[in-house]
Amino acid sequence: MTYTVLVKPGSKKGPLVVENGHALTVFLREKPIDGAANQALVKVLAKHFSVSKSQVTIKAGTKSRHKLVDIV
Repeated sequence: MTYTVLVKPGSKKGPLVVENGHALTVFLREKPIDGAANQALVKVLAKHFSVSKSQVTIKAGTKSRHKLVDIV
């Protein structure tokens, strides 16, 4: 399933996933430096959907706050 994800890095709320149908808002504590926020996003989504990290793929938007994420 493909989700549209809005990532909010550097948030004090994180890690938190808010669902809005097929759109997600993910609050992360990690800053977007050297891909740390993307790695944290994969980890948080894998835990939220109870799948392994290898089943979560960022399809588009690796350098943007708006991402397309595929979860198998």
